[in-house]
Amino acid sequence: MNDQIAENMKGKFIMAIPGLPDPNFAQTVTCICEHNESGALGFILNKVHPLLTGRELFEDLGIPCNESIDKIDIFLGGPVQPSGVFVLHCGPFEWSETLKITDWLALSNSRDILEAIAMGQGPDTFIILLGCAGWGPMQLDNELADSAWLTCDMSREIMFDTKPDLKYEKAMMLI
Repeated sequence: MNDQIAENMKGKFIMAIPGLPDPNFAQTVTCICEHNESGALGFILNKVHPLLTGRELFEDLGIPCNESIDKIDIFLGGPVQPSGVFVLHCGPFEWSETLKITDWLALSNSRDILEAIAMGQGPDTFIILLGCAGWGPMQLDNELADSAWLTCDMSREIMFDTKPDLKYEKAMMLI
């Protein structure tokens, strides 16, 4: 078996094929943040947490927040590390733990970015997610080869400016 990834999906969207029976990924758009020989890391972009508000999340974390935090949706980023808090964001990129994905997008999961967001001083454009999606070595490559996913270039508009219930349909139109 070839252990070289066929195509690096970092900075791409993958969409579940229509009819995918896995409830974790059915009709999802996932942003791939890392993809190499060790595996892949991504975040589902169109599943809003049905119960948790921004205020509740920040209170649970013991982070003081202002009233603007009430309007923030918290997304279910995936079934792995469900209690992990992650932020996909545009610039600035100078947070303690930041992985640059593209020239306009990064992933952070440090307390400093969460504290800044809580006080309205974080990045202008961001999504807060609980959990992530992960694939072991060659797992995503094998799933792509088996046509379990559709792929397209990442879209800033779909990621940040499209309502969650329309992201899948809009991403499918990019194929």
